[in-house]
Amino acid sequence: MLKGLALTPPVIGRIAIGKMVERNGKRLPEKDDEFTVTSQIQSKDGWIPHPLNESLRKEPGQKLRSIPIRFLFDDPDLNFRVKYTMFDRQSGRPVCVGDGENCRRATSAGMQAMPCPTPMGCAVGIAGHCKPYGRLHVRIGDEDELGSFVFRTTGFNSIRTLTTRMKYYQAVSGNRLASMKLELRLRGKSTTQSHRAPIYYVDITPASGATLENLVQEALQARDQQLAAGIDQVLLDVAARAGFALGEFEESEEEGAAVVEEFFSSEGDDAAESEAGATAVDTVSLAQKLQTRSHQRGSGGCSATAAVKT
Repeated sequence: MLKGLALTPPVIGRIAIGKMVERNGKRLPEKDDEFTVTSQIQSKDGWIPHPLNESLRKEPGQKLRSIPIRFLFDDPDLNFRVKYTMFDRQSGRPVCVGDGENCRRATSAGMQAMPCPTPMGCAVGIAGHCKPYGRLHVRIGDEDELGSFVFRTTGFNSIRTLTTRMKYYQAVSGNRLASMKLELRLRGKSTTQSHRAPIYYVDITPASGATLENLVQEALQARDQQLAAGIDQVLLDVAARAGFALGEFEESEEEGAAVVEEFFSSEGDDAAESEAGATAVDTVSLAQKLQTRSHQRGSGGCSATAAVKT
């Protein structure tokens, strides 16, 4: 087995709520108000749609705002990998990954373990546009029971909502999250930071028409059937956890280049996901504006920055 190579869930497709478009000779991320399910193949016009992108729609041309899913693992942290992440914007190579307490950073002296004070408290993170970056792995249909479709996000609303929902469903099902029939659902809201324009984030709900009680009962029955068939979900979680731990970083340079283009490029910082004002970079920009305004009024900038942090 190769050392330093993270073993991550096999990806057979992507889920997005936006797309890349070309404007003035530049490729930029554009917001959307529906899901798009794609293959892992790109053409000159962008990612090629997966057949599920049409078959999941109730009517041809209808907007896709909910997707029936199951999770691969019972542990939410295995299904949804969230870290503060900084990429080299030229090569797409991950250079620093942390959890708000500790990080692993690629330096000229090699890989080093360091404290992670979050992007707001890290001079390198602010300069390098470090962001919370999440990858959600889900199953769609029964075509490949150990393959996943990945939804990537740097949006705070999606990260918080997805994490919370999975932990709640894990709790009420008695740690049978992988046996629950659920849906990814696109929700919208407006905030003062979005200038009251709609912004979109991703949520998890029971499958259409199901109550929480029915959902849990079906999960219990499904888990009993798995055990009777000899499928060991516990050992699957153990194998996934060990695979993630094998590598320093989970993203390769090849994958990182596409991630940087969509979520970490300078032009796309405010447009990568339809969640205006939700990323660490946006908060930093606000702090800088307040600090500049404070200097113009003849007062110190530290108090303005502290006010934003609280």
